[in-house]
Amino acid sequence: MRTRILLSILLAVAVTAAVLGLPLGFSALKLVEDFTSGDLTTRAQQIATLLDEQIASRRPIDLNAARLAVPGGARLVVRTQHQDYTYGPDPGENPLVEMVPTVQSGTVTIAAPSAPVRAQQLQVAGLVLLLVVLSAGTGMIVATVTARRLADPLRHVAARAARLGAGDFRPDPKRHQVPELDRVADALDASGAALSHLVQRERELVGDVSHQLRSRLTALHLRLEALTQTEDADVAEEASAALEQAERLSAVLDDLLAAATAARARDAEPLDVSAQLSDVAAEWRDPLKAEGRTLRLRLPEGLLARATPARLREAIGVLLDNALRHGEGTVTLTARQGGGMVVVEVGDGGPGVPDQLVPFVFDRGFSAGGSTGVGLALARALVEADGGRLELSKARPAMFEVFLPLARADDVLGVPWKIESTPR
Repeated sequence: MRTRILLSILLAVAVTAAVLGLPLGFSALKLVEDFTSGDLTTRAQQIATLLDEQIASRRPIDLNAARLAVPGGARLVVRTQHQDYTYGPDPGENPLVEMVPTVQSGTVTIAAPSAPVRAQQLQVAGLVLLLVVLSAGTGMIVATVTARRLADPLRHVAARAARLGAGDFRPDPKRHQVPELDRVADALDASGAALSHLVQRERELVGDVSHQLRSRLTALHLRLEALTQTEDADVAEEASAALEQAERLSAVLDDLLAAATAARARDAEPLDVSAQLSDVAAEWRDPLKAEGRTLRLRLPEGLLARATPARLREAIGVLLDNALRHGEGTVTLTARQGGGMVVVEVGDGGPGVPDQLVPFVFDRGFSAGGSTGVGLALARALVEADGGRLELSKARPAMFEVFLPLARADDVLGVPWKIESTPR
């Protein structure tokens, strides 16, 4: 895209330079020649007037009185009814000749050498060419800057769209002062918000359905097991058959939930958690610095976990944004391995979460600071979609922990892994 924009602008500059430069050069050359011819005509008229005065006063023709009006290197030829007079050297080949008549039926001719005029024309042509080159160079600089200013925002918007498709639903506040691109960025932010709502609603729906069905199936199991113990053989037999069907229904429910989990986490792969968290931290250093706060990292090398890159970045971004908006002091981002999991901790030195609000921090729509109340609920849904969990480990000051499945020794970085078809 950048190359296309650059070539288009350069082509426009080249066409403009050709359309304006050629006529300008031709006009400049013609102007030099016309100016020289006009000067010779003026001189010839002055000499003709002087000679007319001499003839009218019946004095002999004296060309010495007119020599000051003859250009250097030019030849003056005066023709009268009785005699021709010549003054000056031979002007050479292809001279510039101007002739004017006199009152006494004669002519005054000045023939000037063409070399000085051609030299002036070359100088003017060189000046015009220099102006064209400067214009083209300026156009190239402007084209390069314009191409960069247009291409960089396009690449940024394309990267934003790619992150959105990968599951990174965070809004991007960056705008480029290009109305069309800014409208696209606004549309992507709106799409990200809508998709995040859909993901959260899907997660909530699956959880609610799972909870309700499991509760009902558990109650059904208990009643059928009680019926199998009855003394009536027929009732006991029917109860056993019904219990078998209930167990099959429970197994089908487990398979469906496992399939839904696998579909959500199909892009999960072994990740270098430290590298991913370092990239996320780089995005948040400047916003925190603008508020006079710092971000402290403690990330050991070689820490591998199974997760979807975009989901992990989104979840950690939400936690850092929460610390920026509602916390105080230094923000800490650490990672460690423990209990067969990779644990990522995000905390700050603020007042934390009041005790009465702790049970509701992950509820969708709940916010104690005037925000939308979507971030933490979405972060938990994204972490759980990859088989992990997100918890508030400490309320005052606030400390959030993300638990991610630990990668196996035979996992290869960047290679997606298949989820077992068993429910969590």
